[in-house]
Amino acid sequence: MNDSKFNIAVLIDGDNAQSKLIKELIEEVSKYGKATIRRIYGDWTTPQMNSWKGIINQYSINPIQKFSYTTGKNSTDSSLIIDAMDILHSHSVDGFCIVSSDSDYTGLAKRVREEGLFVMGIGRKTTPVAFVNSCEVFTFTENLMSESEVYGGKGTGKAEIKKGSQLKKVKNAAKKTETKSKFPELDISIIDKAFEISINEEDEAYISKVGLSLRKIDPSFDPRTYGFKTLTQLFTSVGKYTVVKNVVNGLNHPLVKLK
Repeated sequence: MNDSKFNIAVLIDGDNAQSKLIKELIEEVSKYGKATIRRIYGDWTTPQMNSWKGIINQYSINPIQKFSYTTGKNSTDSSLIIDAMDILHSHSVDGFCIVSSDSDYTGLAKRVREEGLFVMGIGRKTTPVAFVNSCEVFTFTENLMSESEVYGGKGTGKAEIKKGSQLKKVKNAAKKTETKSKFPELDISIIDKAFEISINEEDEAYISKVGLSLRKIDPSFDPRTYGFKTLTQLFTSVGKYTVVKNVVNGLNHPLVKLK
């Protein structure tokens, strides 16, 4: 998608999102359009919102105050939903991004889709499947984390960098070991199904088209979940498929086909 004219309202549940990933979050949204409306909801009088205070201005996010008048009741949910409906009926955006892992936004996501607008979600892998499947695209925050966060490392210092290839070999070996335990096994059947509905008369398909088909089958499908940065890398690793380079006007639009 990535259309600069495609406007998206980013609505963040501050009680339920991670401030350390705000840069990656905005970058993820920018793959689909321009985040014209950016709002974060929460009770800014509580300590749990402190982590957001230093970055909301940096990323042009408008803080919305919601007091928690009753213990155990979350007023953030209702405030975000009401605002979303106001934005929806104002016809000022083409889509929404709901940042939360809370199933309470399932109905909102369905309502937005009923209006024919794009809706994506960003939340943890523990997000209820009902909310995930109500979105057209759902990105897990774990896939937005840096490599050091995923593997629990502390980063590489200058002294370590000087060790060169020896350190690189050790790190690569460690990553391979971690990969086996960190990443789930890929369900090839969903790959096969997406490929089948995307192929042309030559029995090959653009990888970008297969990607769209995968999202239709499973809104949360993401090659990063399985340890691959791109769908092209994922297909390259699957033995039954071959990735074909396809350069058009200087740009590569790779194709995939069965071996």
